[in-house]
Amino acid sequence: MTETLQAITLYVDADACPVKPEIYRVAERHGVKVFVVSNAFLQVPQSPLIERVVVSAGFDAADDWIAERAGRGAIVITADIPLASRCVKAGAEVIGPTGKPFTEASVGMALATRNLMEDLRAMGEVTSGPRPFSQKDRSAFLSALDVAINRLKRAGFRATSP
Repeated sequence: MTETLQAITLYVDADACPVKPEIYRVAERHGVKVFVVSNAFLQVPQSPLIERVVVSAGFDAADDWIAERAGRGAIVITADIPLASRCVKAGAEVIGPTGKPFTEASVGMALATRNLMEDLRAMGEVTSGPRPFSQKDRSAFLSALDVAINRLKRAGFRATSP
């Protein structure tokens, strides 16, 4: 009797993701399947490992599609903190585009901070947005994604292709 290992799968919250080209390169190198999820058509490379998923324009439709599939063996790429929280709770690895991993320990504080900032903006407080995306962020993301894939491989998950 042979054990079938679960494949590693990447889910990309793609509408505002600045690191899609990096994700494609890492996925090809490791032989990992990628689902690029968005509310509108996005160009993706032609590869059997990369699949475009266009969901309805409904509120949180892309988030719901990803969260329904996220679990152990999945890596979710998102800057959306509520989505990150849902996916972490489901057992997925979650990484922000800046390379920041979301964990059980960190996602609660990130969600609380997000909600506080949202309340301050609603009351008219002037708050600054996120700092501009940098090459340092891109490098940190590449490193974090590589670490996550290798950690899952060591845990017994496999690449999609040999």
